[in-house]
Amino acid sequence: MGRPVTVSIPHQLGREEARKRVDASLDQFKAQLGSAGLGNIQHAWTQDRLGFTAKALGQNIMGRIDVNDTDLKIEVELPGLLGGLAEKIAGRLKQQGTLLIEKK
Repeated sequence: MGRPVTVSIPHQLGREEARKRVDASLDQFKAQLGSAGLGNIQHAWTQDRLGFTAKALGQNIMGRIDVNDTDLKIEVELPGLLGGLAEKIAGRLKQQGTLLIEKK
């Protein structure tokens, strides 16, 4: 069983603008995840939820970003050994998630 990591990133953009910014930043976000050792990154939107999968150290990682009116909620399920890195990964998610909604 995996270990869930959840990060909330507050914003004052409103849901629509926050979603636009997340969508516009996806390629950069995926590149940064790739440089952190994650590969085969796939994503898909379902309304205001961005689901994604990736591979790291031969393990599958699943997660989602929920775009809400006042925050982004990022949840990632870390399998096996990656669960031991949960705190470090949570900090990285908060940092990278904040970059997703910055004005470009």
